[in-house]
Amino acid sequence: MESHILSNSVVAILVAGACGLVLAARRSRMWSAAFAEIWSRRRLALCVIGGYVLIALLDSVAWVGGLEGGQDAVARHQAQSVIDRLFADFQERSYSAPLADTEFYGGAPLRHPGQHLLGTDLIGRDVLYLSLKGARVALLIGGLTSLFAIPLALLFGVPAGYFGGRLDDVVFFVMSTLASMPGLLLLIALIMVLGKSTLAICFALAVTGWVGFCRVSRGETLKLRELEYVSAARALGVSQGRILLRHILPNLMHLVIITFVLMFSGLVLSEAILSWLGIGVDGSWGQMIDQARNELSRDPVVWWNVAAAGGALFGLILAVNFVGDALRDTLDPRTVREAE
Repeated sequence: MESHILSNSVVAILVAGACGLVLAARRSRMWSAAFAEIWSRRRLALCVIGGYVLIALLDSVAWVGGLEGGQDAVARHQAQSVIDRLFADFQERSYSAPLADTEFYGGAPLRHPGQHLLGTDLIGRDVLYLSLKGARVALLIGGLTSLFAIPLALLFGVPAGYFGGRLDDVVFFVMSTLASMPGLLLLIALIMVLGKSTLAICFALAVTGWVGFCRVSRGETLKLRELEYVSAARALGVSQGRILLRHILPNLMHLVIITFVLMFSGLVLSEAILSWLGIGVDGSWGQMIDQARNELSRDPVVWWNVAAAGGALFGLILAVNFVGDALRDTLDPRTVREAE
């Protein structure tokens, strides 16, 4: 199976899964009321995140053919996404300032004068195009890594908190060992071993990032297992696995959602730090910032590459943090009780 067909299939599955979760949430009175409250409080932030998601989807759906004009024969036979096609044949020779008619150095006329909204980089690539391409990488890093780290934390934290004993001792020892290691050095070592692919970096970030939520899920499970309805289920002979699935995990879902949103922004920033160190993901905003850092010492300064990548990164992180705060205020029972 060709890579773009596999990529399109994965996108279709993710979209179908997201739609299914939305429909399931709408059937639940509690979740429906919670998300209605979040929409009323953080409407702009949700729209911004929706814009980033839409850009990422447009950059994920790709197909072959349909490119003519200045595209060479090789490019016309490669799978191109919607974003690629919107910026096809937008290549220049070198730097140009935003909306400029000539090159930044030398003053040679551009092939597309006045059409580069955010200018071009050292090798003439449109900076707006690169910034839009970075949205897919950021969402992939934040989302995929969270989907690795959160189930891993639940897998260790919930049984340790519920069963206790030696299992709890082993899990606590593993958490303490990982927490005592320098996180950045451990992350770099894992990437050097696993490789610099997107999947390997997501896995490395998950391995170094699951400990915090594991502590939270373990502590919450310790509290939940002593509640009356859990004791009643245990007295009625309900199996331990059924108690975990029907009574413990559903009462951790608000923590899962809050952690997913808040972990997302930290993971995107972590990837930017890795790119600064030269081991990030190709096409990310962090890599754009890393490649443009020497441009700030030029005279005159080439500022638009750093500004575009930094602005895109700042906009996504700010919107996610706003939504995360709203989720915490709406779903966290302690916050709700304080408000009442």
